[in-house]
Parts: sequence; structure tokens; C-alpha cells
Amino acid sequence: MNVVEFIKEYPIVAVIRDANPQNIVRVANALFEGGVRVLEVTAETPKVMTMIEKVADELGDKVLVGAGTVLDPETARAAIMAGSQFIVSPSLNPETIKMTKRYGVVSVPGALTPTEILTAYEHGADMIKVFPVNAFGPGYIKNIHGPFPHVPLMVTGGINTSNVNDYINNGALAVGVGSNLVSPKNLKVEADYLTLTEKALEYTQIVKKTITVK
Repeated sequence: MNVVEFIKEYPIVAVIRDANPQNIVRVANALFEGGVRVLEVTAETPKVMTMIEKVADELGDKVLVGAGTVLDPETARAAIMAGSQFIVSPSLNPETIKMTKRYGVVSVPGALTPTEILTAYEHGADMIKVFPVNAFGPGYIKNIHGPFPHVPLMVTGGINTSNVNDYINNGALAVGVGSNLVSPKNLKVEADYLTLTEKALEYTQIVKKTITVK
């Protein structure tokens, strides 16, 4: 199964911000136990390359790990060298897409308008991150798929347990969930990690039920 197919199979993408090398593996394990298999570690976090490398080394056979908030091709290359299997950006930078594809890694640039979405796809993006999707809501994804039914879309921005199924039902192939799912700075004791697993399980069960109904 290739990376895009894996993300389609496990469409909850945990956006991990403000983790550290000491807790990243515990965070990843807690999410995995809750059924989340795709992890995006954001690039503005200190020592992010170390964290990506640790997750890739210790859980690479269980989860898909990538870098998020990648703003330039240099960061993309560094993340790929650390073990990232996909690169996510909040905006559209054709040179970042080019660098990512040069190394055979999945590119997920950010875009919002129809023009940006099509431009990203035409530059070789494998999937487009519609961000911030909460500016328009779930119906926007259905509207985008009208003229662009062939463009795979991931949505990020304000995703929670109340609306995640709406985005899936309207055509999102994956959903990026950040602080509503995981906030590493608040993980202090073992009970916090168990709560994270429970939250992850809640998301994965909602999405699984939604996909089954579809």
C-alpha cells in the first residue's frame, strides 16, 4: 500500500505541535493505540528532525510519519532525510512540491481557493490540504469536488468530533486534527496518555462508522 492509499485507509492525521524528543514516542504510541496511524509533526517545533527520526525508527512499521508546517524546500529535504514519508505545508510553494517529489515523497501543500487548489495539483501535489477549511465549512469541500472531482483533498482547521463526519461525507479523503486531539504540553502523567488514546479512539470510530455508512 502506497502512502496516499495508506492515508485514505487511515484518514485521521494527528497534527502534533509542541512535542519534544522525550515524549514524542509516547505520544505516537498513545495515538497508535487509539487507531491513529498517520502522524504529522510540525516543523516549527524545536528539534523536530530528531522527533521525526525517533518515530520513524521506533514505530516506522506501525505508523506513517511526516512533517507539517513545511514552508520551504530546504526544510522539506531535511525532514525527508530524517524519515518523513510525506510533507505538509500550510500554503502553496511550488519549489517545496518540486523538492518533495524529487525524493519520491508524498506532497501535501496547503491551498484554499479553487485557483490555488488546481495550481497545487498541476505542480505535482499528491493531495491538497484545504486550510483553513473552517473558514468555509464542510459544504465547501463538496463544492470544490464539483469542478475538481479528481483532486484528493485533506482538510485542516477546526476539526473536532462534532464535524469530522461532515467533512468526510462531503468528500474529504483525510482530516488533520491538531489540539482538539493532541496537545503534548498537557501530557504530564500516564493517565493523560490514556486519555489521549481514548480521544484518538473516539475520532477513529466516528470516521470508521462514517466511511462504512458511505
